[in-house]
Amino acid sequence: MTVCVALKVHDCIVFAADSATSLTGIDAAGNHHVANIYDHANKVFNLRKDLPIAGMTAGIGNFGMCSISTISKDLRRLLSLDDTEYSVNKQDYTIEEVAYKVRKYLFEDRFGKLADKPSGTFQYWVGGYSSGQDLGEMWKIQIQDGDCPNPVCEAPRDVSSMISWGGQTEAINRILLGYGQGLPDALLSAGLPQEKLGECLRHVAAHTQAGLANPAMPTRDAIDLAIFLAEAQKQFVRFSIGSNTVGGDLDVATVTKHEGFKWIRRKHYYSRDLNPLETDHA
Repeated sequence: MTVCVALKVHDCIVFAADSATSLTGIDAAGNHHVANIYDHANKVFNLRKDLPIAGMTAGIGNFGMCSISTISKDLRRLLSLDDTEYSVNKQDYTIEEVAYKVRKYLFEDRFGKLADKPSGTFQYWVGGYSSGQDLGEMWKIQIQDGDCPNPVCEAPRDVSSMISWGGQTEAINRILLGYGQGLPDALLSAGLPQEKLGECLRHVAAHTQAGLANPAMPTRDAIDLAIFLAEAQKQFVRFSIGSNTVGGDLDVATVTKHEGFKWIRRKHYYSRDLNPLETDHA
C-alpha cells in the first residue's frame, strides 16, 4: 500500500510519498493476504527533467512484470523525444496536455495491452506549471477495475490552495476532515437514510475540517506540511494492528515556477560516494 500527499499553494506544488510496496498472496482457503512488504519503492518522478512537471503514483504497483517506476521512466523518455505523439514542446505546453499523454501511455499503451489485467485501484497525479503561467495545477488519473476516465483537474491554476491524498489515508482524513473513514457506515447503521449521507458528511466537514494549507505559505512550509501529513499516516499504520503497509523513507519533491523540479528527500540504492557523476535520476 501507499500514502501519497499532493499539495498546491501559490508558490509551489509538493509531492510526498512513502516507499512501501506490498506483495500479496492467496492462502489455502483462497483468502488474499500480505506475503511480504518491501520498503524501497519509487513513487515520485520528474516526468521531464528540464521542465517543471512531476508525477506520483499510488495503488497498483506494477503492470505485468514492469513496476510503475520503470514505466514512468519509459514515459519520461517518450515525453523528451521530438516528433512523436508524446512529444512535449518545451516552449508551448500545458499540464493538461501532459496529463492526457500520461493517461494514454499508462492506460492504453501499457495497462490496456496486458493479457492479465490487475484489479483494484491505480492513481497517478501530474502536477506542474504550464509554459508561461504563474501558478501551478494538479491533475489526477485513476484506473478502477479496468476503467480509466479522462484526467481530472483536482487543483486548477485559479484555486489558491489544495491538498489531495491517496492510498491509505485514515490518519490524514482524521487530521484534515475531522473524522475517520468509518463515519459513513456508522451513520448508516444508526439509521441515517442513504440519500442523506452526502449532505450529512458535508455538514460535519463544514464544522470539523482543518484548513492547514494557506495559499500564501512559503515553499519550505508547504514542504513541511506535506511531510507532516505523510509521516502522520506512516506512524498511524506503524502503531495499528496489522502489517506496516505504509513505511520506508519518504520521497519528497517540489515544483516551482523558476526553480522547476527539485528533490527535497530522495533515497538511492547506490552509494553517492562511489558514483560521483550520478545525478538524481528519478
